[in-house]
This record gives sequence, structure tokens and C-alpha cells, in this order.
Amino acid sequence: MPQNKPGNFSKVLLSWYDTNHRDLPWRGTTDLYEIWLSEVMLQQTRVEYVRTYYERFLDTFPTLEELAAADLDDVLRIWEGMGYYARARNLHAAAREVVASGRLPSSCKKLRLLSGIGPYISRAIASIAFKEPVAAVDGNVRRVVSRIFSHPGTPAKIVQQLADQLLSASRPGDHNQAMMELGSQVCTPKCPQCTVCPVQSYCSAWYEGTPERYPASKKKGPIPHHDVAVAVLRDASGRIFIQQRAPKGLLGGLWELPGGKAQPGESGPATCARELHEELGVQVLVGKMIGKVNHAYSHFRITLRAYECTMIDGEPKSTAGLTTAWISPDELNKFAFPRANRHILNLLSSPVTEAP
Repeated sequence: MPQNKPGNFSKVLLSWYDTNHRDLPWRGTTDLYEIWLSEVMLQQTRVEYVRTYYERFLDTFPTLEELAAADLDDVLRIWEGMGYYARARNLHAAAREVVASGRLPSSCKKLRLLSGIGPYISRAIASIAFKEPVAAVDGNVRRVVSRIFSHPGTPAKIVQQLADQLLSASRPGDHNQAMMELGSQVCTPKCPQCTVCPVQSYCSAWYEGTPERYPASKKKGPIPHHDVAVAVLRDASGRIFIQQRAPKGLLGGLWELPGGKAQPGESGPATCARELHEELGVQVLVGKMIGKVNHAYSHFRITLRAYECTMIDGEPKSTAGLTTAWISPDELNKFAFPRANRHILNLLSSPVTEAP
């Protein structure tokens, strides 16, 4: 039978963590801003990818005050490529809220009052920065807890209560990081390494011989796919036309090439011409295809095709009131673009030829 001593569980877990944890740039710091930044970045993004972005972000905005003083466009540009841009917008907004208030938050409860900080991030930050005894539950921790207790993993309230039972009151920050480390390195979704797990003797799912049954998973339906066409529209001096997405929603605040989704049965060039007429009030001649990019978002996939376009009537003006700009090719790196758009922009000097 698995052991049933939460206090000993944490002691064993922390002993393993002390000798096996990865050396990551945000571990060991007591700076609230650095801890906060790392936790925001680690949501939805793999550790090895975060490392580069974390250090680059701190090089650009080394303090909370400097982040608050920055323009959002500059923040999004540094964030470009990491995705889930609402994280960057909320981080920037929260930094301004803290600076405006004149005081740093000092508890989990106060952290929750800031833009973009939910239950997990507030608990993670508070446990690491303030040593507040609160258990932080992300996807990795949910999986570990679910297997320890042979629990389906829902509802979240019950999982939180179970995680609280395992928490080390003396080292809550290390405990939470150890649980995350265990979930990412040992207690993985598939093929968990039970034979080397430090808390194997506490695990009900291991005792049952069915760890991969936990947590219970929902059947996922097919992932929607959309064909998208965008235009590289140039003026007489070679400047490229771009537009800025609305500040909220998917990819909010980023710049992009004009275009949109294809209608059923519509070709790429036809999509491009229609979208530019609807979005910008111009008629264009659609030329050669510059490139094609397949890209996956969290809930759908796209195939984006980009075409050289020439205006034959009208002057481009956003019918939706979006901010637009004509920029020279050497200014492209001053703006934040979605990854698929950036890939197209990088192809401009060496276009490919594929059938549309």
C-alpha cells in the first residue's frame, strides 16, 4: 500500500529536488519582478524556450519600473515568437499598476488584484518570493497530485485541496518548484519514469499499476484548419504596408500583413483580392506567391500564403479603424509580428515558388 504521510512526502520530494533540479536562471533569485516574469513566461511555454526569452527580456527591461515606462509595442517586439501575447500585455499593464500604486504586492491575495494574475501564478510567486505557504497547481502539478491520490484531476477545487495536503510549510516555494520539476521530468504524461520516481512509495496510481490513467483526459475533437492569404503591398518607394491588430483578442496589438481567411472553395489569389477590398477599400492585382507557412495555434492550424500585390485602384485605409503604416524593409525589425508573418517577411529576399 502507498504511504499516507504528507509531511514525509514533502521531505522526500525536497531531498530529491535539492540534488536533481535543473539550473535555471530564475531559480535562486529573491527579486519579485524576476520571479514574476519567469512564472508568466513559463505558462504555456517550454522551459528551454523560456530561458532565452527571459534573459533577453531582462536585458531590455531590467526592472519593473523600466518595463512600466516602456511602450507596449516595444514589449511585444521583445516577446515576439513566444506566443500567447496576452501574457505580455497583462504583464506590462500590471507593471504600470504596481508603479502607479507606489508599492509592491506582498501576498497571494494582493497579487490576484493585478492584471493577468490568476490563481496559479499568484500562488507560485507568493510561495517563492514571500515564502507564503500556498500550493501552486499547474498542469504538471495536477498530474502528480492526480496520480498520488488516484484522483481523476477534476474539479480544480479538490485538486487544490489535495495539493495543499502535500505542501511543505517551511519551504513552500521549493516544494512548488519540486512538484513542477517532478511532473516535467519524471511524472510525464506518457511513459512516466516510475522506477526512478522519488515519491513512488506514496503513489496510489503506481501501486495500482495504472499511472497513465490519471488524470482522466477528455477526448479531443479534430483541430480546425484555415487557409489564409496575405498581401505584400508596396508603394512606389518600396515601402511595405502593414496594419496593427486590435489590442485585445488573438495576437492583440501585433502588426501583420493585410489579408484573411479563405472562403470555402476560394483560391489564395481570390482570397487576397477580396480581403484587401473588404479590409482596405482597394483593388489589387495579385501576383506571384512569395511563400507558404504552416502554423499551429492552441486550438486551430493555418496554412498562410503570401502574394506580391499591386494596387490598381484606391488608397489603403482600414475599414475597421485599425492603425496602419507604410514601412521600409529595414524597419521591419522595429515592429512585433506573429511568427507566421515574420517567416514570410524573412522570405522577401529569397522567395520560393510553389503552386498556390
